[in-house]
Amino acid sequence: MLKQKYEEKIRALGFDVVVGIDEVGRGAWAGPIVAAGVIFAPDVFISGIGDSKALTSKTREALAQEIKGKALAYHIAQLDSTKIDEVGVGVANEMIFVEIIQKLQPKFALIDKAFCKNISVPHEFIVKGDAKVFSIAAASIIAKVYRDQLMTDFDQKFPEYGFGSHKGYGTSVHQEALMKHGVCEIHRKSYKPISQLSLL
Repeated sequence: MLKQKYEEKIRALGFDVVVGIDEVGRGAWAGPIVAAGVIFAPDVFISGIGDSKALTSKTREALAQEIKGKALAYHIAQLDSTKIDEVGVGVANEMIFVEIIQKLQPKFALIDKAFCKNISVPHEFIVKGDAKVFSIAAASIIAKVYRDQLMTDFDQKFPEYGFGSHKGYGTSVHQEALMKHGVCEIHRKSYKPISQLSLL
């Protein structure tokens, strides 16, 4: 169970507005990459916040609502598969982080480990930050809930791929669907094995 220990250290250095940022969907074969940023007041605590990947979907959904209700501010940013193919996933990742910084205007950013050069405010990249830092974990939760819902919606449009279950990641079910049905419009055509299938 995480508390605002990292955030307290940053505030003690004189940075009074601290944002936690994380992304989801970077490794998926289909759908958007999504990031979220969350800013909390110093006294906020939410029981149960931790690594979003270790939580059940029902718990994440309940926590996402509580996070949004208790945050001073939050922002969700996304880029679709077409843009990811155009600029590359690393640049896409950075673009949505930059959007969050521009939107929320924090004094300091705590960011789950990433390779970004254009963050315009003082910041720290933290390895496995979503399991260590309260605000990063909160950002991870609302980003994952948001992206999971998008992929569930895509499942209605493209039911043959099973997006509702695997959320666009490279599971055996997804691979079998690709071999049977080919590539659809939300697949990342620059990714392997999609890139090979796109040429068939």
